[in-house]
Amino acid sequence: MRMSLEDYAKNSLWPTLVETVHALVMYPHHKSYTREVILHEKPNIKSNELAASLGIPLGEALVILHELKEQVE
Repeated sequence: MRMSLEDYAKNSLWPTLVETVHALVMYPHHKSYTREVILHEKPNIKSNELAASLGIPLGEALVILHELKEQVE
């Protein structure tokens, strides 16, 4: 069974992952590139696809997609 972004965000370790991802030097660039380029090309991209596409850790991809989804809602 595949976990959704919401399932990950409910985990007690989620705040620790977010804090760690926010400390990554390239995080702001990856997030803006995802928002401005990748989501326009593939709006329903999965976290594992984003991670592979950008060559970033899965945790970073999860945080990016979760934050961008929250901005839209």
